[in-house]
Amino acid sequence: MAPLNPSSRWMHDLGLRPGWGWLADPRFALALAAGVLFWLALAGLGMQPSPLGLAALASVVLLQPVVEELLFRGLLQGWLAEKPWGRRQFAGFTLANLAAALPFTALHFIAHPPLWAAAVLLPALLFGYFRDRHASVLPAIALHVFYNAGYFLLPLI
Repeated sequence: MAPLNPSSRWMHDLGLRPGWGWLADPRFALALAAGVLFWLALAGLGMQPSPLGLAALASVVLLQPVVEELLFRGLLQGWLAEKPWGRRQFAGFTLANLAAALPFTALHFIAHPPLWAAAVLLPALLFGYFRDRHASVLPAIALHVFYNAGYFLLPLI
């Protein structure tokens, strides 16, 4: 494989692979449906978000998912996937995905109740699965935005 030129190296390092083919992936549609089930499960467990102002809402629905996915799925998972052990699979997930999902989940223990933070592991693995499947962080970003939007916006309706 030819070396990347410096102007496209940063896009590669972040997992910003161009293309929208992942939107036609039937598994992506299932992941969206799983998001709805996730919202219902959290609501059933009584885990409703606190009301947020407009700026905070924009942050948790747009800004935080983009930043978190670029860091954890883009940089960290992408870097780990370049290691020979990172491409190995366990239960359908790469070890790079598992290794990136754990600190992502741990970070949520800082600001969230333990059950809520632990529940983040399942979507984290799902986001990482699509990062691996499409060699792009874009589907992970889209799913994370969708999951957060539903969780934080549905109670407002």
